[in-house]
Amino acid sequence: MRVPAVDLQQTAMPILGPMQAWLDSLLALLALPQYGLGTLFVVSFISATLLPLGSEPALFGLLKLNPELFWPAIAVATLGNTLGGALDWWMGYGAHRVADHYQRSPHHLRVLGWLQRLGPKACLLSWLPLLGDPLCAVAGWLRLPFWPCVGWMLVGKGLRYLAMTTVLMKLFPG
Repeated sequence: MRVPAVDLQQTAMPILGPMQAWLDSLLALLALPQYGLGTLFVVSFISATLLPLGSEPALFGLLKLNPELFWPAIAVATLGNTLGGALDWWMGYGAHRVADHYQRSPHHLRVLGWLQRLGPKACLLSWLPLLGDPLCAVAGWLRLPFWPCVGWMLVGKGLRYLAMTTVLMKLFPG
């Protein structure tokens, strides 16, 4: 017995057509300046926590669609990422308060000594991939002063966004 051929694209169109239209309209909505900056803030905030998410593609995508938003987008991404780093600081501070005793290796003690010597200036390195966000949490763990740490995070993260976005915009013009 022969089974008739079914055109899967034609069969799926009643379902996929409205879904594709909804997705297209959602992406267009998020690209609008008033929503794009809000979305960029949320992505930048979340990516600064210990979750593995990068905000640079969101920033770059927004700027490719809206190049006139260069400085506002840099500012929003920097603010969101800095506030996420501040949340990391508080998580580290809270973890220190909860921990009874921490097993310390010589390497761990050396790194802690280095961070304590540098103080809040160590948070300038919060822009580093993989190391920067845990560094903010360790600053809280060590109870380094909150506002100076946030200030150094702001400088480091702002310079990273400015440098990376400038390079990407020059590499991929138009």
